[in-house]
This record gives sequence, C-alpha cells and structure tokens, in this order.
Amino acid sequence: MTSPLYLNAGEVEQLTEVFRTTDDRRLRDRAQAVLMASHGRGAAQIAEDLAVHVSTVRRWLAHWRDGGLAALRIQWAPGKRPLIDETLAATVVDWVRQGPVQVGVDRANWTSGALAEHLAQTHGVRVAERTMRDFCRRHGIRPYRPTYRFLRADAGKQEQARRELSVLKKRRSSRPVRAARPG
Repeated sequence: MTSPLYLNAGEVEQLTEVFRTTDDRRLRDRAQAVLMASHGRGAAQIAEDLAVHVSTVRRWLAHWRDGGLAALRIQWAPGKRPLIDETLAATVVDWVRQGPVQVGVDRANWTSGALAEHLAQTHGVRVAERTMRDFCRRHGIRPYRPTYRFLRADAGKQEQARRELSVLKKRRSSRPVRAARPG
C-alpha cells in the first residue's frame, strides 16, 4: 500500500493542463494517474480504469514523487550512433553536388555503391550501399541524377551530337514500312 498522494494547487493545475493539451497519450495517462491518486483512488482502481498493470501505475506514482512532471515524460534512448558521422555529411553532400569527376572519380554520375566506395577510400569509413542510399534520402540528395548542365557543355560537341541525332532520325524515317503478313 502506497502512502496517499497530496498535490498543491499549482501541481494540480500543471497536471490538468498537461492532461488537456498534450498530444502524447502516454503522458496524458501518467498525468491522469497522478491526478486520480491525489483524489484518493488506489493504484489497483487506477490501473483498471486506465487498462494498465498495477505495477505500471505504482511506477508512475513513484516517478512523480521523485521528480514531478519532468519524471513522467517519456525519455527516449539516444539510439544507435550513425555509421556516417555528421561531420562527414557535409563532405558527402558536396561530393554529390560537385559530381564524381570534380572529386577525382572517373564516372559520369554517382551511385550509392560508388559513394560508399569513395567514402571508404578517402576517409576509411566502410558502409553498405543500402546505408549510403538511406543517408542520401535523409539528406535530400539523389546521387544517380547527373549534375550535367546543358549550358556548361562544349558548344562544338553539342553541335556534333545534333548532327548525329538528325542523321539517325533520317535513317529511321527513310526505312520502308513492312506490311504485316497475313497469317
């Protein structure tokens, strides 16, 4: 049996405000449990009303006694450390924006695998292609999109390409159309 829970007017007001305004359902349940306990409800009754285990309610009340509202909030673990450190993130994003040729890689455009390989060669950080693909998605970059700009290209090469395309188009249009065989 736990001792009765006494709240002052400020604590009641604070918990009531959290209960009414929070979007976090779990924090709302915790605040409600503390308010219910302050009205004399037992942990078993609160647990039944909130559809949780009685030990959960007791843990919430102990948290309230130890640290107040701050102790009722969900505290998430920091999670796994990213494989590609944020100090390297700007470097990798710059590589994609500059293009592989500008950073000394003999490729027309990047792939996730090529980025991962280049990262391993230059910084010793080995990651899988999938990890690099996820990194690119999180940072809003698309390595497989070429950074080629039509206006920066060599005018002579552009003209040569136009002539070659026009010759190919003429050949295709000058071929006779074959009639389908009856069959």
